[in-house]
Amino acid sequence: MLFEYSNKTIKSIRVKITDKPGYLGRLTSLVGEMDGMFGEIKSVHIGKGYKIRDLDVYTDGEEQLKAILKEVEKLEGIEIIAVKDIVEEYHQGGKFKIVPTVPVETIDDLKIVYTPGVASICKQIAADKSLANQFTTIPNNVAIVTNGTAILGLGDIGAVAGMPVMEGKALLFSCLADINGIPILIESHDSEVIIETVKNIAPTFGAIKLEDIKAPECFEIESRLQSMLNIPVMHDDQHGTAVVVLAALLNIAKYTFINLHQSSVGFIGLGAAGTGIFKLLKAYGVTKLIGTDLNADAKKLFSELGGTPTDLNGVMKDSKIVIATTGCPELIKPEMIQSGQVILALSNPNPEIDPELAVKSGAIFAADGKSVNNALAFPGLFKGALSSKARYINDRMKIAAAKTIASFALEGDLVPNILNRKVHDAVALAVEQEAFKSGAAVNPE
Repeated sequence: MLFEYSNKTIKSIRVKITDKPGYLGRLTSLVGEMDGMFGEIKSVHIGKGYKIRDLDVYTDGEEQLKAILKEVEKLEGIEIIAVKDIVEEYHQGGKFKIVPTVPVETIDDLKIVYTPGVASICKQIAADKSLANQFTTIPNNVAIVTNGTAILGLGDIGAVAGMPVMEGKALLFSCLADINGIPILIESHDSEVIIETVKNIAPTFGAIKLEDIKAPECFEIESRLQSMLNIPVMHDDQHGTAVVVLAALLNIAKYTFINLHQSSVGFIGLGAAGTGIFKLLKAYGVTKLIGTDLNADAKKLFSELGGTPTDLNGVMKDSKIVIATTGCPELIKPEMIQSGQVILALSNPNPEIDPELAVKSGAIFAADGKSVNNALAFPGLFKGALSSKARYINDRMKIAAAKTIASFALEGDLVPNILNRKVHDAVALAVEQEAFKSGAAVNPE
């Protein structure tokens, strides 16, 4: 997924600080001056004349962290006790587990949930497969499928190396939507292997979530699987990202009085994220869409889908709204900015142009990818699709999700808090309703 701090180092520094005014302030100021960022700061012990605190510090790598620690050691009244890798601690043993939903405390309980009691349920499903929706977890299971070719900003590191990301998706499914997300790792670059594997395991699931599969293979894999299966198949890097970007643009349009439908939108980068955003904006009704990519085949596909290919200068010159998803920091130069443009430089950890610099250079609004995270979309999207028993997730469902997400943002914000459960519940309801209205789900008799 594009929009994460994939290259940040996070460490927890335990320090003993003299409990007098100014000491903690000097420490935090030093870290800030050296371009470090703080996460959580908490007191773990209060002694006579001192406090012991844990400070989560974000840096751009080990060398920057070492430099910060070296300077902290010089501060009077502050002693470094320990430096812990909290990311490793959180990942010990993995991040999720499967738990039972019914108690099994006696032999009689076991006879009910397993043999011999389970046989009667199996017989009923054998006679009527639709009863699996009533008697099993299938309608609430989502396969999280990856081959590891586009993991975060790390690239092709393999499916097993991508497992921590898939576990994170499973955790979010559980926490935000009460869905069973089950990682499926496929160590293959062959699209046919991926398609055949997913087709064969599909009966286990109510939906398929393709994750971190690189372009252009992801387009064919998604399309062919959806044509084969009667359950939703969605590539999250395309469509989850697109939903959240559309939500952000809806609020930007409100704050800046821009007519989104009539604005020219330019895309720098036409990979999975850029193409997904383009497709959804086109479905929303934006007609002036131009784009560029270093890959000639990507530009050709963009043209076939209805976009107008150009070069970097053409995008910057002719677009009211610029959306960059290249992974190339500082690609957009200040002199390229047109007065009154909206700039979304969405690559992390370093955007194509710093938002503050873009505004100073003439942009009416600018943002980077730190707040545009597709985890705001996929839990509710899939929950709504599953609840409605939709056969697929269409553009109308995605647009309903985007509008709902936008409506929950606080005044001045692009999108709401990702951990606000009410947002995901509202998205699920909006998607479910739109699934029935649009024909993606069959209305019950």
